[in-house]
Amino acid sequence: MTTFAELGLAPDILRALDDMGYATPTPIQEQVIPLAMQGGDILGAAQTGTGKTAAFALPLIQRLLPFANTGTSPAKHPIRALILTPTRELAIQVEESVKAYCKHVPIRSLVVFGGVNINTQIPFLKAGVEILVATPGRLLDHVQNKTLMLNQVNTLVLDEADRMLDMGFMPDLKRIVELLPAQRVNMMFSATFPEEIRKLADKILNNATFIEVARNETAVTVTQVVHPVHHERKRQLLVHLVKTRDLSQVLVFTGTKLGCNRLANELNKLGIHADAIHGDKTQQERIKALDAFKAGSIRVLVATDVAARGLDIEALPFVINYDLPHNAEDYVHRIGRTGRAGAKGEAISLVSESETRYLKDIEKLLGRSIDAVIVPNFEPGVADVPAFQSREPRQSSRSPERLTEQPTQRPTERPAERPTERAPNAPAERRPQRAKPAAARDALFDAPYVQRESAIAALAPDSAQRGPKRQVAALFRTPVKPEPTKE
Repeated sequence: MTTFAELGLAPDILRALDDMGYATPTPIQEQVIPLAMQGGDILGAAQTGTGKTAAFALPLIQRLLPFANTGTSPAKHPIRALILTPTRELAIQVEESVKAYCKHVPIRSLVVFGGVNINTQIPFLKAGVEILVATPGRLLDHVQNKTLMLNQVNTLVLDEADRMLDMGFMPDLKRIVELLPAQRVNMMFSATFPEEIRKLADKILNNATFIEVARNETAVTVTQVVHPVHHERKRQLLVHLVKTRDLSQVLVFTGTKLGCNRLANELNKLGIHADAIHGDKTQQERIKALDAFKAGSIRVLVATDVAARGLDIEALPFVINYDLPHNAEDYVHRIGRTGRAGAKGEAISLVSESETRYLKDIEKLLGRSIDAVIVPNFEPGVADVPAFQSREPRQSSRSPERLTEQPTQRPTERPAERPTERAPNAPAERRPQRAKPAAARDALFDAPYVQRESAIAALAPDSAQRGPKRQVAALFRTPVKPEPTKE
């Protein structure tokens, strides 16, 4: 069996690997490291959790050893290697691994990503770093602000390149590549390589060597099972599994952000400590939830596919697909969070009737079927009506016999006031309307209507002494146009 020492890595790098407990390289590492140390372009495909990060990071650090120094001047620490990732979580994870590999060598590393104040990252960039891990959007923000330079980059790594395309990073990638020196080493890594990725590789890579290890396959250490269930009883089944099996440190995937928040809140109400992580959460909230989950203070972490890649939780035992992904390849990424580095894990999928087509796509991608186990009392096609349907209207405290004696009447309605049935051709009667009290106004408008003489007498009491008004003749003159005179 090949060892890391036999791959030609430097003693200081081997010391860091020993500190981390790494003894032998994985298949992807064994194939990639020798070629990458020679400086050739590589297109690597391997299942998630097989050590792609170490496959490109270790030879990258090996090639930067001649530039390692302890100087304090930023000019002595320019950016020489650029690693791009699609998500913040993956960027953080990759930089943590790089920093661990550089434990005994004077090479600086830094991670920059969006969702946090850009000003907090600028001082570290100005101090100088050799290895920069970044998301494309935030990297271009720094380029626009002129807080970093990429003119000395000699290695470019694209991690999870297919995910970058799915998230619409293609224009950003093209802009970044144009900013880099033409002479450089390029490496692209991902668990899947559709045709679009190959086209991108043709534009970026030069005579690249394609290395494929167990593409679109899941780790053999992961046990997979499907529990068919009615879609309205998924939450009950999830709670049943967690409580009856006493599951802890469970990563649950949902299809939407709203469903992610809702499921986490419902689990907390039922006494299962849970938190949610998705794209609408701030970076601080996501890091806090993830750290609490790793520490064991959170029993269940509910996530969307934003967490399907980049989460490296040591010995994560359980992954549950509350909703099956619509893309079969996302299933591979999700369950790849467990069973990493040879550890055992279990992947459970709760599948309703409407999701059977997604299950067929997953089994077609894997090339085999997944065992289906029906949990007792949670048979598919049977919903728990009292627990999931809307509540019945609140019944009256009166006895049923009394409720059937007479129909319910409006409080203001009496039987004598009900409209009688009219003849077929009789004219419709207008329902009398109750007069609304008028708002308080002056005496003239509040007074009832009376005849003219009475009204005048009421408003002017002395009018009766004056007697009737005397009639006065009026003469209205109509102007006449004069006739023209004759000469």
